[in-house]
Amino acid sequence: MRIVLQRVSEASVDVIDPATNSVDPTFEKQTIGTGYVLLVGVADADGQREIDWLAGKIARLRVFEDADGRMNESITQHNGEILSISQFTLYGNIRKGNRPSFIAAGEPEHAKHVWLAFNEALRAQGLTVKEGRFGAHMRVALVNDGPVTLVVDTAKVLGE
Repeated sequence: MRIVLQRVSEASVDVIDPATNSVDPTFEKQTIGTGYVLLVGVADADGQREIDWLAGKIARLRVFEDADGRMNESITQHNGEILSISQFTLYGNIRKGNRPSFIAAGEPEHAKHVWLAFNEALRAQGLTVKEGRFGAHMRVALVNDGPVTLVVDTAKVLGE
């Protein structure tokens, strides 16, 4: 799995209806305050090992300031929320040509299953998680706080 984690002071997501090119009324806009926006990419090899490792790491990650202004506190210590957005383009390869290749991105059915299971694993860590809509055209708005942005690739940290 590949995740871009951004610490935010606020964020939201809505969905665009492709037929009308306007906001989809069947999707309730999701909004969070302090917390993380997670852009989540899934590969076909990803499964429970990656889900468990990432959920634990994100819950314990200390990137919020303590009383001394040092990044030393977790999202739970700040009652933060998570906005999770599925994003297959994190597996885009631009080495050849000018059009990205998405061959490394997970098959949609698998990716959706893993993404939803990951969101549930975050909730099991005691975190509030709001979601975009898998496979939809979404508009994500955020105020990056810091800015703090981290990129995590489980293939690199778990030695795959």
